[in-house]
Amino acid sequence: MKRRHFIASATLPLLACNNANDSAHHITGGFTGIQHERGHLLRPSIGSGQAARWPAPSVIHTTRVVIAGGGVAGLAAARALRQKGMDDFALLELEDEAGGNSRGGAVNGIACPLGAHYLPVPGDDANEVQDLLDEFGIRQRIAGRWTYDERHLCHSPQERLFFNGAWQPGLLPVQGVGRNTLAQYQKFAALVQQARQAAKWTIPLSKMAQAPVHIALAAITFVTYLNQNGLTDPHLRWYLDYCCRDDYGAGIATVSAWAGMHYFASRHGFSAPMGDASDDANPASATATDHEGILTWPEGNAWLTRRLAAPLKERLHRGWVVVRIAAVKHGVEVDAFNPATQVMHRWVAERCIVALPIFVAARVVENPPDFLRQAEDRTRYAPWLVANIHIKAPLQDRPGAAPSWDNVIYGGFDESGAGGPQQSGHSGQIEQGRPGEQSRQGGQSLPGAQSTFTGGLGYVDATHQSLLPVPGASVLTHYRALGDVLQGRKLLMDTPWATWRDAILDELSQAHPDIRAKTTRIDITRYGHAMAVPIPQKIGQIGLWPSSNMHSPLLNIEQSAFSAGPLAFAHSDWAGYSVFEEAFTMGHVAGHAAGRMG
Repeated sequence: MKRRHFIASATLPLLACNNANDSAHHITGGFTGIQHERGHLLRPSIGSGQAARWPAPSVIHTTRVVIAGGGVAGLAAARALRQKGMDDFALLELEDEAGGNSRGGAVNGIACPLGAHYLPVPGDDANEVQDLLDEFGIRQRIAGRWTYDERHLCHSPQERLFFNGAWQPGLLPVQGVGRNTLAQYQKFAALVQQARQAAKWTIPLSKMAQAPVHIALAAITFVTYLNQNGLTDPHLRWYLDYCCRDDYGAGIATVSAWAGMHYFASRHGFSAPMGDASDDANPASATATDHEGILTWPEGNAWLTRRLAAPLKERLHRGWVVVRIAAVKHGVEVDAFNPATQVMHRWVAERCIVALPIFVAARVVENPPDFLRQAEDRTRYAPWLVANIHIKAPLQDRPGAAPSWDNVIYGGFDESGAGGPQQSGHSGQIEQGRPGEQSRQGGQSLPGAQSTFTGGLGYVDATHQSLLPVPGASVLTHYRALGDVLQGRKLLMDTPWATWRDAILDELSQAHPDIRAKTTRIDITRYGHAMAVPIPQKIGQIGLWPSSNMHSPLLNIEQSAFSAGPLAFAHSDWAGYSVFEEAFTMGHVAGHAAGRMG
């Protein structure tokens, strides 16, 4: 699982807590949500460089199609097969619940996400996702217009930022900023608008024809692009860094300029505050960046994945480790190991849809095609931490904007020379490695500067959609992206739960001084390879598809699914970044192609 890329001599960093540990002793919890030991069965054994010796298959199954991987792409492929009238398939999933990074859980009876927690209202380019929402009754045409069920749209207030000691509406820092900051906001808004006029930006990428502006931006980091355009304001850079970490798992010094601009150009643009301001005055007309509608649920995107999984019934096999996928004379063989029974099964099929992360696919596909090996070499992954914090009563709030669905604390990011601020006295400061030391995570060296800071991305409130007149207990889901933290995966996995607990509570206590007293439990889910990070590529390539399969709006549904013999590949990794629309569309396309060929 790429552990060989860690520097063996590294020592576990300490996350210092500014408050006494005694104040958190009443809080229970632990690590949950991921069966790491199952995935780690694929790791080379110490000293041998080889994976474990597997028993011979003792049970043979025959089916038309095997889907390896039950994340969003695998579930979408299964749905597409059913749409084509094919029920003779098997879906093999590692975890106890399908859904990948879009699974859900509960803490003390309150539903909460274990990963992805929202879906932006999809644009017309994501018509496959729109069709899914129609099927689930989330949207319908009323009087000739598409209307979304308000129960699923994020309620207001949607988001707020803890900035300069108070809460402000929106996430773009505007309260008390000066005219220079406003001018930089407006300059960046103009650049986004220019990019949108120069080319089409779409989600999913399969609907986007690559233009020269895309290719040029994909070859450099986002911070390089900002430097080239004189965008040095620390408030703007903090906001852009936050956006990149939130969507891509790493900051502006790591992700490509294409990814940074795509965040805005493919969806809501960037709406800059207007009006004049002195250095110590707040512009009366300043507003935060506008966003399109957001669909969300207490359990996050698990609301969607559970509905995708429900019709599969006995075709969904949970708790299986796929250890071998091989193209054979008349189709494919897929071997999967059941850790609970210690038994190996073999599925013999006509085709296999490989809906696995690229680094796993490269390990289990026998004689992997060159494009898979090349994609593995170019892919790096962001580790993520998701902490679900149960509070027994509403928290004391600082002045300003009312409690919102998404609540973010300004600061907490060290861009290692990229120009962003740090929150002084923050408990997330770590010391790792030596200056300039390189780390490889998932087969790709980190470009540019590397962060030495593990600050979080705020939290979402699981009961925000509740219509109860009096607020009560809730679960706050806190996120930490470690995609450009030196040895971030080792930090994630080796740091004790109590240390993470104290660091998280210390961070959130800046805005909520009573959070320790009101927290009863913290469950932490760790994703060692949560998502592919869209880093710059030397040739300006966007996505990781083989060059002969680069997507174009002119391709039909079979042509846009790429394969190697009886194997079809479908996972958001191939887009180079992880969002629901990319994963779902790839799985949908692969499933329809397999169903038509079958």
